[in-house]
Parts: sequence; C-alpha cells; structure tokens
Amino acid sequence: MKIKIKRIKIAIIGLGYVGLPLALEFSKKRNVIGFDINKKRVNELNLAHDKNHEMLKKDFKNKKITFTSNKNDLKNINCFIITVPTPVNKNKTPNLNPLFNACNLVSKFLKQGDIVIFESTVFPGCVEDYCVPILAKGSKLTFNKEFFCGYSPERINPGDKLHKITNIKKITSGSTNFIANLIDKLYKEIVTVGTYRAPSIKVAEAAKVIENIQRDINIAFINELSIIFSKLNIDTKEVLDAAKSKWNFLNFQPGLVGGHCIGVDPYYLTFKSKNIGYFPKVILSGRKINEKMGLHIVTQLINKMKKKNIKIKNSKILLMGLTFKENCSDIRNSGVKKVFLALKRYKCKISLYDPVSNQDDILKEYNTLPLSKLKSNTYDAIVVCVAHDKFKHIGLKKIRSLCKQKNVIYDLKYLFNKNDVDLRL
Repeated sequence: MKIKIKRIKIAIIGLGYVGLPLALEFSKKRNVIGFDINKKRVNELNLAHDKNHEMLKKDFKNKKITFTSNKNDLKNINCFIITVPTPVNKNKTPNLNPLFNACNLVSKFLKQGDIVIFESTVFPGCVEDYCVPILAKGSKLTFNKEFFCGYSPERINPGDKLHKITNIKKITSGSTNFIANLIDKLYKEIVTVGTYRAPSIKVAEAAKVIENIQRDINIAFINELSIIFSKLNIDTKEVLDAAKSKWNFLNFQPGLVGGHCIGVDPYYLTFKSKNIGYFPKVILSGRKINEKMGLHIVTQLINKMKKKNIKIKNSKILLMGLTFKENCSDIRNSGVKKVFLALKRYKCKISLYDPVSNQDDILKEYNTLPLSKLKSNTYDAIVVCVAHDKFKHIGLKKIRSLCKQKNVIYDLKYLFNKNDVDLRL
C-alpha cells in the first residue's frame, strides 16, 4: 500500500496566501490540482490574477497546474495538501470549521495508500485527534494501514519578497517513519535550503505554534515598555536604538499586532493547555497587552488633540494603512481595526486609505469605502498605521499638506523623524 514518490499526484486544498504559492512551486516539478471552494478566486487564478498581489502574472506561466472548484477533479489525487485558514471565534477559541470541512471533502476521495498533509497552523494533537477521525469516518479506511497523514507547517511571510517557500527551511513530519521520509523528500523537491524532519506530527504542530507565540510575547514586552516610556516622556525608539548596540539585544519594535498568525496562534495553544488543566500566564498576559494597544494609541492621540485645542467630536481623522503588516494586502485580523473602533466611540469622522489592500475587502471589514485620492487641508489628525513603502515615497511633507492648520500626526511605525511628527509609539 506504500506510495512511491514518483507516482505522487498532488492537490492543494485552499488557494490563499499559503496554498497558491505552494501550488505554483510544486507545479514547476509536477502536475498539480489547485482546489478552492471560492469560484471567484478560481476564475481569477485561471486568468493569472492574484488579488492579494503576492504572485505576479509571470509566476503563472508555463506551470503544470489546474485551478478548479470542481470536487470531481480530485478523484485521481493520492496526496492532498490542506492549506485552509485556522482563525479564532469571537470568544478567542479555535475555529476549526474550515479545517474540518476540508477533511470531510478529502475523505470522499481517499483511497488505499493515499496521504493527507496539513499545513494549517493548529495546536499539538489536532491532526491525529481531530482530523484523522474525520478522514477515517468519511473514507471508511484505517489510519496508518490504508491512509496516512503528515504535518508540514506553513512559514509563508506575506508581503516578503526576500523569504519565499524555496529559501525558508521547512519542517516536515509523518504518521509513520516511511511516510515521514516520503514527505520530507517531497518538500525537498521545492525547498532549496533543505528541511527539518521532526520526530512526530505533534512536535511539528507544537514547533509551528510557538514560533508565532514567541514573537507575540516579545512584541508585548516592547509594547509595555512603550506605554511606560510614554508616561516618562522618553522616546521609545531612542531607547531601543541605544539598547540594540549590545550584540544580543533582541530588536523588536512596538506596534499593533494582528494578522492570521501572531494574533491568533496563542489562543490555539492556550485552548489545548486549558483542556489539559494548565492555565497559561505569560502567553495570555502578552496577548492582553497587545490586544489593548489600539486603545492606548487612541488615548494618546485624543490627549494630544485636546492639548492643541482641536475639537474631538466630528473631527476628521485619516488612518493610513489598514493591513496587518507593511507591503501586504491582507487586512484580516489587523490591529488597525481596534484603532478604528476606539475612535468611533469619540464620534470622530474617520477616513481610510490603503493603496496596497483590496477595496472590496476593506468595504466588507469596515462597512465603508476607502479613499482613492487624498485631499489637501482636510484632516485634524492623521495616524500612519502601517509602514508601506508607498507611504515613505509619499513623504511627510505631502502627508502634512493633507491636514488643517492645527493638526496631529501620529507615526506608529517610525517612518519619519521624531521632531517632524507629534507622536510616536
């Protein structure tokens, strides 16, 4: 029943920020099926258009790939790679519905000897305790005798043109020693810098989830320092610049923490931890600090506006940048939303501007259209929320010209000189 690597036929399930680059990379080596339930997304990809702007038209050329939303196209596949989102619910518990739906879909096409590889970020034990039973029930096959699983967590960095699938070391794992070796060889076909074969699926799951938690906690520490230093009237960036002159100082910066990884993954591990009777303290403490940064930023902004005798109610405020990170179109779980909501409570008139993100996504998330053009002499305050390269090119002089005579400019990302703006984190 053991599959040979040269006979592997791959289908990528989910064609978002993770699945699309993976599918295109594998299609340089093999025939690939790229499957997504979103028909609009599939139609766009068949026209070589990626609305996320991660892949260019040239990336689609001469590739052995079929984009489809037709389930029947999965009939002849023997290796399914699941790359669907794993978000959280409103109560901050894992929302595994996209993952379970993908498992149900794949189970209908599983045959003896087939492999299912998961790339979605989960908590330790999720694949074997939650996903495998769905696959076994739907296929009526026996796990590790008639079908097999692996876990190779995604390490995609949206918006990053330097770190790509091919030059980011890939963690691999499998449900048996043979399958683990096979999956490792499979990924080595596309990852030029090599792989790290974890001893088990659970180890691979745990390694992935702590990568983002580590960043979350480090940023939370710097965010807390930023709050303290602002009360002491000390510039945080100047402190960090001084501290990083030591070789082993970790150079994190304060800011809004969001996206589909750093702001989400801590809740996956803490969910599992609570289920086994341990209530995490450090992880949740860091999350609490980062969740409140939007409110802290708005409080600083309002106080500065009051000092300049700018009327708060009906004041016009421009938020520049809505994505969760620079030079990336993804607005999912962006920390900017918390700034927006906090300003709403003060009855401010808020305008949104982001030249990188998708207009339809912004309308859906904020229930308001973003600006297509910027108007001079309009705003009482501007918050530069994201460090898009385009904002650097616009420059502070142009940004200042958008404001009324009395104004406040808050630079969250240290894009401009300290003395040229009113506030920095």
